[in-house]
Amino acid sequence: MDLDHEALSPATRAVALGRPPREPGAPVSESVTFTSTYLAGGSVNYARVGNPTWTALEDVIGGLEGGEALVLASGLAAIDAVLTLVPPGGRVVAPGHAYNGTTGLLREYTAEGRLEVVALDISDTAAVVEALDSLQAGRDLLYIESPTNPMMEVADIPVLVREARARGILTAVDNTFATPLLQTPLADGADLVVHSATKYLSGHSDVLMGAVVTPPTDRGRELRQRILTRRTLHGAIPGPMEVWIVLRGIRTLSVRLERASANAAELVRRLADHPGVTRVRYPGFGAMIAVEVRGGADGADRVCEAVRLWTHSTSLGGVESQLERRRAQPLEAETVPESLLRLSVGIEDVEDLWRDLAQGLDRA
Repeated sequence: MDLDHEALSPATRAVALGRPPREPGAPVSESVTFTSTYLAGGSVNYARVGNPTWTALEDVIGGLEGGEALVLASGLAAIDAVLTLVPPGGRVVAPGHAYNGTTGLLREYTAEGRLEVVALDISDTAAVVEALDSLQAGRDLLYIESPTNPMMEVADIPVLVREARARGILTAVDNTFATPLLQTPLADGADLVVHSATKYLSGHSDVLMGAVVTPPTDRGRELRQRILTRRTLHGAIPGPMEVWIVLRGIRTLSVRLERASANAAELVRRLADHPGVTRVRYPGFGAMIAVEVRGGADGADRVCEAVRLWTHSTSLGGVESQLERRRAQPLEAETVPESLLRLSVGIEDVEDLWRDLAQGLDRA
């Protein structure tokens, strides 16, 4: 009897999906398939079109999100593939604060005259719904990131998706921060979900990859085919070794996220009382925090220089705790405070994390 994967919890699906058939003597894990071409007569004849290692990871990510996934060379490649679904001259409603690769792409496309962008506070539901009235059905896009990077604003995804769908507007949700263990936008009616698999899905800061997931509907499969065509013709494909690394990493997603989230919740409690912190931004779930510190940009820089256990770096979602002053990045929005530190909380012992962070904050 085949296992009913839909009856399993997400934590179990992350472990069980994407495995080879259970046959005597078969390997337990999917192997890495290194090939550029295949013998004629099969469903795939060239490696830019498909790879068994890709399929295994796509099965896992799709199973977790409740849809059908495609892996791409990077998170930014995945975002770009979604934005190209909007025809030239189309409009995109998007968060004013978001991953700076997303905002950078939107600025570039706006400068080229390819898209018009309405940027706003994605947590202001009324403002977003009002902006949807300016979009054209079957043409334009609502792009949601929640929680936002780095301001931790939270969108009311079910309401926004429902309002967009009522107007015939395509919706895409970047689910990188929350992961499918904490929210599943396709279940709320979203048309596309985007991931930087570089972050929590992989979880070890050692690979670049992205993914796009669409619902198992006729409309979803049409969108998936368009993304697949984009990936194939533009060559935004991941290498099989990188895919296998993400596949291995996603097996521990649940335990990593559980530990990191518990650490984050405890740090938030302590940060609220630290005299060096003027504001804590925390969405109430997950392992991402943002804090504003005393002393402005100089104070924030001093914290980054002072920590020894925390890693001063620009990524997130790894097992190690990372922090950085986001305005130090040239593409960051000017509305992000100069004193804001983004914290990606890892799986270390929380007492060690607090001891190191507190001594850094004391210097702010």
